[in-house]
Amino acid sequence: MADGKAALVLTGGGARAAYQVGVLAAIREIRGRRRGNPFPILCGTSAGGINAAALAVYSADFNAGVRKLAWIWRHFHVDQVYRSDAPTLLTTGLRWSGALLLGWVVRQTPRSLLDNSPLRDLLVRVLDFSRIRQSIDAGHLHAVSVSASGYSSGENLAFYEGVPEVQPWRRAQRVGTPTTLGVEHLMASSAIPFLFPAVMINREYFGDGSMRQLAPISPAIHMGATRILVIGSGRLADEGRQHADGYPSLAQIAGHALSSIFLDGLTVDLERMQRINSTLNAFDEAERDAAGIVLRPIETLVISPSQRLDAIAGRHRDALPRPLKTLLRGVGAMRREGSALLSYLLFEPGYTHALMQLGYEDAFARRREVEAFLRI
Repeated sequence: MADGKAALVLTGGGARAAYQVGVLAAIREIRGRRRGNPFPILCGTSAGGINAAALAVYSADFNAGVRKLAWIWRHFHVDQVYRSDAPTLLTTGLRWSGALLLGWVVRQTPRSLLDNSPLRDLLVRVLDFSRIRQSIDAGHLHAVSVSASGYSSGENLAFYEGVPEVQPWRRAQRVGTPTTLGVEHLMASSAIPFLFPAVMINREYFGDGSMRQLAPISPAIHMGATRILVIGSGRLADEGRQHADGYPSLAQIAGHALSSIFLDGLTVDLERMQRINSTLNAFDEAERDAAGIVLRPIETLVISPSQRLDAIAGRHRDALPRPLKTLLRGVGAMRREGSALLSYLLFEPGYTHALMQLGYEDAFARRREVEAFLRI
């Protein structure tokens, strides 16, 4: 392939990942009826890892895969991702309260605030992971990776499945290891700290792959990509300081922490890649070869939300089940300044529809760039 291999990188963000599906729906429409898979390399983290795995399962027919993914996100409800019934939330609240007040007696730490076992059931039901290897063997897919963060080692692992040419890698605090992907890898990659429980894989517990992910684009490059499309889950531009109305609520602090986990690493990695590309483009290919420089410029297209997703979440906060609203109200998530935390948890059709529509419009607003990237 003269233009090299194109990769799709999908970042984390809980319910915010609905935006990615809207962008993919626009790409499907821009491609028209062209057959094949435009992204032979797929990389995902957290909810983006789930979307990437779904595309890998259906990589023999990209258009059909996007349609299936869009149908699932359009019909999402909170209780398909985590339990939101009153008895479960009451039990969880009592367990956390007991741990804080009497932990020195019972010596038992709660695993998470929310029980996401419904998500596991959904993934097992809708994804046939054996099709990933079938697509690789048939040439529809080059490689797919899902990232997770090890709580013991402190390393960010990219669990990948691909052709034999893709070799394991090890860099500072990041490792690429071959495996047969399954539901455990997706559950580990999307285990948002404190909210969802960690997952044991082999001998270590893993949490959300956005934690300690110093180079989100790195797995795509290690797996052979020369062109990378990144779909973010939040605005990457600096919006400046705003006047504080009062001391930040727990929800505001938690939302800020999650935004740091999900967004900051990507911003820094993109800046680093732009600097490297600028340096490499100062020399032509012959000069790079003569100097023994093996690096090559990486073509990158980034599509991220043009609007604040926490503001959109705030408009849909009433769609949450009443017991969950009661719980979140206690930490300030139902107030305007707590909408950032809400934006990661609001798996309800009104919100996911709005994000998908925004992603669709943002991608079409950059149609010429998308067409150039896809070589249309």
